[in-house]
Amino acid sequence: MKTYTAADLAEIIEKHRKWLAYEEGGARADMSGAYLSLADLRGAYLRDADLRVADMSLANLRGAYLRDADLRGAYLRDADLRVADMSLANLRGAYLRDADLRGANLSDANLRGANLSDANLRGANLSGAYLAEIASLWGVSGNGAEIKSIQCDLWPVTYTATHMQIGCQLHRIEQWWDFGDAEIDRMDSRALDWWQTWKPILKQIVETSPAVPGAAKKPGEEPAAA
Repeated sequence: MKTYTAADLAEIIEKHRKWLAYEEGGARADMSGAYLSLADLRGAYLRDADLRVADMSLANLRGAYLRDADLRGAYLRDADLRVADMSLANLRGAYLRDADLRGANLSDANLRGANLSDANLRGANLSGAYLAEIASLWGVSGNGAEIKSIQCDLWPVTYTATHMQIGCQLHRIEQWWDFGDAEIDRMDSRALDWWQTWKPILKQIVETSPAVPGAAKKPGEEPAAA
């Protein structure tokens, strides 16, 4: 993986600014596959930057402007993304476990295949985001709108308008209601007793306080570069 010094990053960001402004000497920021763990990118203006499969674990991206950025497959575990603008960003397959996304703007973002386990989304804007094929919602702190979360004794429960995750099990909501006792019992030795108690409660919660729908259709995606 390519690494960058603070001076390298400053130069890339400045050239990117010029590229966005159609100024001479500009170049699009291409840090695909880069090692940016622990990088200080607070407030960085990286609209439309190429950050595919970059390792940005523990990076400080607080307040960064990442609108339209290509973050497919990016590794963002424990990253600080508070109040970052990631609207329209392509986060397909991104790993966001334990990421701090409080107050982030993820409107119209593509989260297909993204892992959001234990991420903090309180106050995040997820309007129009594609949420239908998220890989994991285990332990997420939801934003109370598109992603809602509650703790129900043994397991955390997180749900969107279409899916619900209970512990490590993620299924469509209607599938949960249709599961028979044998299917629930195979999930965990404690699952059936828990489900018999919590199924009617969860059904009432989801029906009374449904999650706000995300994008209805898959976003258009450019094919991955060779």
